[in-house]
Amino acid sequence: MSATPPIPPKAKQQAKQQSIKEQRAAERQRKLEEFRKKEARAKRNRKIVLWSSITGGVAVIALLVTAIVLTPQPASYGAGGDGASIEGVETFENGAGHVEGVVDYAQTPPAGGEHNQVWLNCGVYEQPVPNENAVHSLEHGAIWVTYDAAKLSDDELATLKSKLPSSYVVLSPFEGLPSPIVLSGWNTQLKLDDADDPRIADFFEEYWQSRNVPEPGALCTGAFDAPGKVS
Repeated sequence: MSATPPIPPKAKQQAKQQSIKEQRAAERQRKLEEFRKKEARAKRNRKIVLWSSITGGVAVIALLVTAIVLTPQPASYGAGGDGASIEGVETFENGAGHVEGVVDYAQTPPAGGEHNQVWLNCGVYEQPVPNENAVHSLEHGAIWVTYDAAKLSDDELATLKSKLPSSYVVLSPFEGLPSPIVLSGWNTQLKLDDADDPRIADFFEEYWQSRNVPEPGALCTGAFDAPGKVS
């Protein structure tokens, strides 16, 4: 039996170098595969983040649109009327002038007359407001919407509020009203039984921010907030 011939040193060196090359190539391939996997994961994560952001943005937009659609918007009326006749409207000839103290008014609620030198800031009040300050607001073209809290349900009050513009209007409860709802402008008044009465809109179209008041265009803000103001 013949002996296996020894491997020449040069062959051993070549084999060793080949093995090192193969190891390096294998390591490069391993690192390349690992890099590709990391890139794939990163790309997948970026897509998830992108779609999450898009989905979240769409959801936010949807919520905003829903909020805008569902939130009651103020009614819109033209300032000053053209002399239209509205059934049930009463007119008066009250004078004007600034006075101190309590005034005894001819109408309930007041629809003009002498008044306090400080006007009532327009808005929604949950408590009765001082007549003398509210009348000053009428002098500036505001409409004073008064209601009997004992005769108007929460739903009816909400309906009434939906008919109001965003400015130059005072809404407040009033004791001793002759009807559940009374709309008062300067020297004009309309008594109503129902918050759904279409004459509410007619009254605002005709008398809201009327030019036929002692001080048309004067402010209805920046003066006196009575107790109970909510907006």
